[in-house]
Amino acid sequence: MAADKKRGGNEPEPRPIIVKKIIVEGHGGHHGGAWKVAYADFVTAMMAFFLLMWLLGATTEKQRKALADYFTPTMVVLKSGSAGATGLLGGDSITGKENYPTTGGQGNMAITIPRDASGTKDEGGRMKKAADRQKFEKIKQQIEQRIAANKAMMKLKKNIRFTETREGLRIDLIDEADFAMFTMATDRLLPQARALISEVAKVLKDMPNDIIVRGHTDGLPYAAGRTMNNWLLSSARAEATRKTLAETGIPNTRFAKIEGVADRDPYMAGNIYDPRNRRMSIVLAWSKEGGAPRGDDDAEQDADIRAAIKERDDPIRKSKAEAKALDMGGTGLPAGAVLFNADAKSEAKKPGKH
Repeated sequence: MAADKKRGGNEPEPRPIIVKKIIVEGHGGHHGGAWKVAYADFVTAMMAFFLLMWLLGATTEKQRKALADYFTPTMVVLKSGSAGATGLLGGDSITGKENYPTTGGQGNMAITIPRDASGTKDEGGRMKKAADRQKFEKIKQQIEQRIAANKAMMKLKKNIRFTETREGLRIDLIDEADFAMFTMATDRLLPQARALISEVAKVLKDMPNDIIVRGHTDGLPYAAGRTMNNWLLSSARAEATRKTLAETGIPNTRFAKIEGVADRDPYMAGNIYDPRNRRMSIVLAWSKEGGAPRGDDDAEQDADIRAAIKERDDPIRKSKAEAKALDMGGTGLPAGAVLFNADAKSEAKKPGKH
């Protein structure tokens, strides 16, 4: 090139410039940590796999289904989101509960909640209970009015209490320091208590609901060695109360339960010796589910019971049974039986033999 300078005779040839590019690799490979993460993922996956295999082998079909249901996601679907929710049937139809398509078995369960749902499974049962509450309120008013109309019983108004329980309307007839329903330590009703029970019975006798009678005592124990105790006393008083109710017009078929609970259910829980713990509870039960009359099975059972009672009390059958019991081996023997001592008996029956 023109730009190049001419080299002299003694000047050495220029050496080529060599550039060496060295690329230093990182210490990945076996000195890095990426493989450890991958190995940990692998071990975790294997552990989960063997845990799954163990669960499949150690559980029953029912337990496996319960586990599957537990881990299955649940989707709550409101009826207001269904097609036709603003229509006459509120999003429902006569043939189906909801019109959402299924998920094709992808593991979703749907719970359809109707609008204005109150959580009550049985609408009829709820309406029947509401009707019973109205009857209970009416009964309470009638009993209070009858007691208020009787001057001799007006002072006993404070001894009657009304409480709604899971069994029904509980009517408590309570003792106090100045009033007792029974003679001390007996099941003999006093005249005022008998009149009070009769007033209650006159109101309850027109109701179809079952009746439960429960006797209560206080916690005062009996002396050692006596045959009477609070259990027997409460049961006897419950029976005396049932008898008075029956005499006033309540049929025996209305009584569902007669029991004595002694001092185990005190009215005054803080003081088991309080006289108010001595009481009689008359419970008017809730109406039975469906409220339907007794079925054919019950009628057949009653017919069998009546037939058995009639046979038991038949005077002819009774006389035959008594004669057979008094028989000494003659007429009561089965046909064809022969007595070993028949000759001895016939000789004993001859005149002069004693």
